[in-house]
Amino acid sequence: MIAVFLADGFEEIEALTPVDCLRRCEKKVVTVGVGGQVVRGSHGIKVVADYEDIEFAPGDDLEAIILPGGMPGTLNLEKNETVQYTIDFCAQRGILIAAICAAPSILGHKGLLNGKKATCYIGFEDQLSGAEVITDAAAVTDGNIITACGMGAALEFSCEIVKKLISKERVDTLLKALNKK
Repeated sequence: MIAVFLADGFEEIEALTPVDCLRRCEKKVVTVGVGGQVVRGSHGIKVVADYEDIEFAPGDDLEAIILPGGMPGTLNLEKNETVQYTIDFCAQRGILIAAICAAPSILGHKGLLNGKKATCYIGFEDQLSGAEVITDAAAVTDGNIITACGMGAALEFSCEIVKKLISKERVDTLLKALNKK
């Protein structure tokens, strides 16, 4: 299972593009609403999450988590106990953690980017403590962490997740289905 955390102020494209792509690849994806089941994105779009944060607990079936950016979505994710616990759960077990836009800052604040290559939204580079910041890449994979630079990189971000969880060949198939190759 892949869990996508949604907090009020999340960037809709950054959250829902990976959900769509991963479900097209027949992966089980659940959305987790931080602070409630109905979450409002940064552009006012309401999304009904599959679970509320208080109902969610990571388990042996967790393959990855996705942290979309947006403001104040990133700040709301970072201050949530369930999100913090789940990030720690994943980090301790080598489970994939994917963060886009401002959300890589959460990983930087936790020290999870030390010695890793990472990218983020312009202006958040100083929040990636210990990382080798890559400014000319849409998405960067380093070990069990994928980061991406923002809304315009949502498809590349999603493809990196698919490649890491499934295969490069599945990415090619996905892109053909999306008329991208």
